[in-house]
Amino acid sequence: HMDILFICTINAFFSEVGLGISANSILLLFHIFTFLLHNRLKPTDLIIGLLALVHIGMMTILGYIATDVALSQDFWDDIKCKLVIYFHRFLRGFSICATCLLSVHQAITLSPRSSCLAKFKHKSPQQTLCVLVFLWAFYMSLSAHFSLSSNAIPNVTSNVIVFITEPCKIVQMSYFFRHLFSVLGVFRDVFLIGLMALSSGYMVALLCRHRRHVQHLHNTRLSPKASPVQRATWTILLLMSLFVLMYCLDNIFSSSRTTGNNDPVYYHIHMMVANGYATTSPMLLICTEKQIINFLKSLWVKIAHT
Repeated sequence: HMDILFICTINAFFSEVGLGISANSILLLFHIFTFLLHNRLKPTDLIIGLLALVHIGMMTILGYIATDVALSQDFWDDIKCKLVIYFHRFLRGFSICATCLLSVHQAITLSPRSSCLAKFKHKSPQQTLCVLVFLWAFYMSLSAHFSLSSNAIPNVTSNVIVFITEPCKIVQMSYFFRHLFSVLGVFRDVFLIGLMALSSGYMVALLCRHRRHVQHLHNTRLSPKASPVQRATWTILLLMSLFVLMYCLDNIFSSSRTTGNNDPVYYHIHMMVANGYATTSPMLLICTEKQIINFLKSLWVKIAHT
């Protein structure tokens, strides 16, 4: 029974890696080609392109771990263990910050000219990148403890808070530091998710107000075709909902983990859930973007005729 479960876990690992790398590569290539064709880079395109690149890195790390789990090779040492954990935290932090900034930027784009947010509308991609780096530095400053507590330790089963593979685990720190970083982590997540919630709520309010205004002008329940900005806003709202869903699932698994569930298969499933946003978000962006769908159709036609 455990062998079958182990094989299913490995297959799911590699399926998630394959789907994630493929979808994010398509998204990244589309934005690179768009920039090369138009020689113009919008802040939203920059954020989504960086998000796709970061997710490719996360999927690559997941593939590295999946290969280790499948082959059961002992090539971990303390340095590799720390590098894998910290690099994954680096990329995950960048992903969360980019998602947060994407929501805030779209709220600014949708805001009316009379709004106090209007003065931030015409920021350059370079300024957007600076804000993103600042958010990421804020996130990482409250996550640096992971690099200090990770070790390649093959025989420890207690006091483990993150299980990567059998030889690589993060061991709990002292009571004081553990609770200190827990409080800082809660503050970090509340700040970033709070920004997402505020910007998403603001966008929903603006869209509802616009809809009521249009219905009043046309005196009908049938609203005209949504503008590109409105379609992009709904897409980002869906993306925020997806992020919150995956974040909640990740926290549910984390809470179950701290109650003493030390089953390696359970930890591997948790890792797949924790990386689920990196796999599903590019699919959502691809499916809701007509230009990407048309790009893929034209590419498929060219391949079919060669």
